[in-house]
Amino acid sequence: MNQKQILTNTWVVAGLALFSCALWGSAFATVKTGYALFGIRSDEWAEQLFFGGIRFAIAGIMVLLFGSIRAKKPLLPCRQTVPKIGIISLFQTILQYFCYYIGLAHTSGVRASVLVGMNVFTAIFIAAAVRLEPLTARKVTGSLIGFAGLVLINLNGLRGGPAFNFLGDGMILLCTVASGCSSVCMKKYAADEDPVLLSGWQFFFGGIVLAVIGFIGGGRISVITAKGLILLLYLAFISAAAYSVWAMLLKANPVSKVAVFGFTNPMFGVLISAIVLHEWSQIDISFLLALILICIGIVTVNLHPRNQQQDES
Repeated sequence: MNQKQILTNTWVVAGLALFSCALWGSAFATVKTGYALFGIRSDEWAEQLFFGGIRFAIAGIMVLLFGSIRAKKPLLPCRQTVPKIGIISLFQTILQYFCYYIGLAHTSGVRASVLVGMNVFTAIFIAAAVRLEPLTARKVTGSLIGFAGLVLINLNGLRGGPAFNFLGDGMILLCTVASGCSSVCMKKYAADEDPVLLSGWQFFFGGIVLAVIGFIGGGRISVITAKGLILLLYLAFISAAAYSVWAMLLKANPVSKVAVFGFTNPMFGVLISAIVLHEWSQIDISFLLALILICIGIVTVNLHPRNQQQDES
């Protein structure tokens, strides 16, 4: 059994995708802790961009070091690969996180977590728009069921919330569009390129750009501790490991088969926050119902006739 056959096995896809989502889910509590350790205010986007840029640049170095050791040679892009890295980096790191940090500073965390769940839809619809893979009723139905679970998790926080505003909610929605474009670009470009090379260089380049934007905006890190540095390295590892695995899955599978697991991000976020931040009040009957809906949504997207699966791959 070769690597592609392994990476297209549904159980392997589920395991690796859930591993990535668990890492991303742990980032909610870790970033929150990191802001406290580094003295970064939750409403200061420039400081957050500067911090995030450093994190992603380190993540890029981690990916490239791992990939170079695995390949037994430096992972250096050729001239034809550089534009692909630039495009992926623009959507995955620069635009996505620029919009995310700006939006998060002007809307609630609850609303942001629900809106970010739209990236599953954008990835599937953009893949269909560029004719990378067909849009089917099964994919739409599964995504809607999963999204219903995402809304259910945050239902209490959504009640009586403020009206839609572009600088907050609008920027978060633009973040999901950037994320969807990133998934489609990675799927397309990884067909002829090493996804680890693409991941590493896009993180490094995008991280540098974000750090520069944050620095120009006045972002600085004034508090540096050993605990903070260790936590920063873990955050970099989250990005490096999770996105590299995600990229390998996108290379071998339809976008929809992988993207739908993104609905589990907030589930892991709630669970890990409950453990790390002692927020056990978030675990209630609505959380369990949401988990069931998200699982049904994932199964709906991934269970289909064998011949259709071969066509989409």
